[in-house]
Amino acid sequence: MAVGGIGGIVAQAPVGALVDRTTAKRALIIAGALTITAGSLAMPMFPGFTSISALQALTGIAGSVFAPALAAITLGVVGPRRFARRIGRNESFNHAGNASAAAITGGLAYFFGPVVVFWVLALMAAASVAATLRIPGDAIDHDVARGMDHAPGEAHGRPSRLSVLWHNRRLMIFAAAVVAFHFANAAMLPLVGQLLAMHNKDVGTALMAVCIVAAQVVMVPVAYLAGAKADSWGRKPLFLFGFAVLAARGFLYTLSGNSYWLVGVQFLDGVGAGIFGALFPLVVQDVTHGTGRFNVSLGAITAATGVGAAVSNYVAGAIVVAAGYDTAFLALGGLAGAGFMLYLLAMPETAPEKRGIGR
Repeated sequence: MAVGGIGGIVAQAPVGALVDRTTAKRALIIAGALTITAGSLAMPMFPGFTSISALQALTGIAGSVFAPALAAITLGVVGPRRFARRIGRNESFNHAGNASAAAITGGLAYFFGPVVVFWVLALMAAASVAATLRIPGDAIDHDVARGMDHAPGEAHGRPSRLSVLWHNRRLMIFAAAVVAFHFANAAMLPLVGQLLAMHNKDVGTALMAVCIVAAQVVMVPVAYLAGAKADSWGRKPLFLFGFAVLAARGFLYTLSGNSYWLVGVQFLDGVGAGIFGALFPLVVQDVTHGTGRFNVSLGAITAATGVGAAVSNYVAGAIVVAAGYDTAFLALGGLAGAGFMLYLLAMPETAPEKRGIGR
């Protein structure tokens, strides 16, 4: 699993740069889906550690295509004005798909064994190919898709140098904030899973599954609402609310060790993650608009958040060993609070409508 995760992290920024440059964005998604399908079907046939690690790396790299390519296609089809509402709908479908796949896989695995996981994943990936082919190729404005505008009949602009991103203060602040969000969030679910397993070995796994599926279900309406209101309410209040909910989770976990209390608090994960998923590409588009470097920026920050999530589990585990679960939850909640303050004090509102900028 680590190998697959590392492969995906390393590939994020280069894949984002490729998405910016290419006009074959649909082909990238199809290639990624077919690679995941082939890798998923091969895993049960080659169960050795080396072969599984190689296949995990391959599917991790292939999976890194989807987020930037889908964001680019969305922006290229609907344009900046309708991007917020559409990206919220995208995230709603994303989380609904995650919840449905988890439920289907869990049910089938009960009857047919763990191998069914690979078959379901392959089927889902193949279905995504059919969906991608339904997108008209000529509906995508590839200049707009990479964060550049041009009026009809005007010459295509040239993208900025990559160095412009390092001098983009808002992008750097936002990157630090979202790394803090993932650092605080990533370890909470694994820690809850450990507590559930310790408190009730008989139903701990089932409760963990409920945590995962329920959070995804909560994310569906939250992501939709965040996308629908991001222009009128602004990005900043919504992001701050997501940080506040994440900080509150860290505190609430320490109030009781009851399994059902832990599961109930975990439902709040759907609120913070739903907001983050809908607004993350939107804010990156806001602060890089006009540079032509939207997707490489999206990929680079996604890679940074992946590193933050990985380190989160290591640090939280060390705190548990040294001082216990409550201290680990409070530390993660405190980090979320620090992210809240960073966003509150250093990150300006980026919604064009709130800044008086029309598009």
